[in-house]
Amino acid sequence: MGCVAAGASGDMSVEAETFSLPASSGQVFADPAASAGKALLIWNNAAATNVVQVPDSQQVVVRARGDRCGGSPKMAVALDGMRILTTTVSATTWTNYNAYATIPSGSHKIAVAFTNDYRTKSCDRNLRADVVTFIATSASTPSPTPSVTPSPTPSVTPAPAPTPSSTTLYVDPNSSAKQQADAWRTSRPSDAALMDKIAQQPQGFWFGDWSGDVRSAVDTLVTHAAGQTPVLVTYNIPNRDCGGYSTGGTTPDGYRTWIRDFAAGIASRPAIVVLEPDALASSCADQTRYDLLADAVNVLKTGANTKVYIDAGHSHWLTAPDAATRLQQAGIANADGFSLNVSNFNPTSDEVTYGDQISVLVGGKHFVVDTGRNGAGSNGEWCNPPGRALGQRPTLDTGEGLADAYLWVKRAGEADGPCNGGPSAGVWWPDYALGLASRATW
Repeated sequence: MGCVAAGASGDMSVEAETFSLPASSGQVFADPAASAGKALLIWNNAAATNVVQVPDSQQVVVRARGDRCGGSPKMAVALDGMRILTTTVSATTWTNYNAYATIPSGSHKIAVAFTNDYRTKSCDRNLRADVVTFIATSASTPSPTPSVTPSPTPSVTPAPAPTPSSTTLYVDPNSSAKQQADAWRTSRPSDAALMDKIAQQPQGFWFGDWSGDVRSAVDTLVTHAAGQTPVLVTYNIPNRDCGGYSTGGTTPDGYRTWIRDFAAGIASRPAIVVLEPDALASSCADQTRYDLLADAVNVLKTGANTKVYIDAGHSHWLTAPDAATRLQQAGIANADGFSLNVSNFNPTSDEVTYGDQISVLVGGKHFVVDTGRNGAGSNGEWCNPPGRALGQRPTLDTGEGLADAYLWVKRAGEADGPCNGGPSAGVWWPDYALGLASRATW
């Protein structure tokens, strides 16, 4: 077993250079910026492995960076043979990449793999790993270095909550924005202050085919919310994103099982669930999808304090009558309402008007609006458009009769996909986040 160090919080850290790796696939190298002054270089497709003794944990953080050559290296992290993270390592400086899993105390095999080797006469794509940290279940102090998450996955470190209340939206105390702000606190204090604008706001926690045991993952998060209301996003419908940048999802039968496990993780505790962004409005929506959404609504509403909003796209996508027809097929009658503008940039006023129009056609149902990145409105692009800004802060008191909440469903600063200079969908992009914060009017 490799060298393992325990932090003050009970976290366990393992130096990557202690991992086993075929000699033909990499080597240990000196790096003054790395922990202990050295790290592991993986230059061929291969997995570096180690067996470690860890406490009860909820998160694995791999500190890594990449050598770009015709694109960035991809990293896969597995625990006891089960994949818990697949992500593109777009950072060329040491950056944290988070994977989430419920890990019981004991001996576990951890593997960090480089999966897309490539080289030319002028460059060589490589993956470099510095340290792997297991975040203990009782941990409450975030890592001081920036985090990168895949298609958005929840961080589950408990937040300080002097007066827990179901009328308070739960803030992620270990978000990528919080870790980025902390990393810049001394070297870039003005930028850290801007990043705090994002870090201090409640945002959505996304669950999908990367979440492992989803019942356990949801239960852990809702437990840490301690009576406050987390915003949970289901993102695992079959043929998710119609095969686009966020492609994935499960099978119809798999989804029915998955959504029941998801609901069991919430149980009777307070939660807001945004159901399957883009699924209803997309071009690949069909009767099977409507049936799955309707079933999901019924299952989720067995939770006494779960509010369910079916995603309905936004005002520039479907007409209000078309959106209403699809919502009716997807079980809106049994839901609390619908969500609008998720991951988009349309002005709040446009979405409220649109929501009011839809509501008339679906029995007066209420709605929520994603305002995380709409402070400068839309320029017509949906994928990492330049010049955008943070919008209105999340609130359950909108002042609009039918709008139950303004939420940041899409995490501000996470990429929409590899467009306009961005990394893969869901990957933390600090420069874009900083731009959003710097243009906010508050």
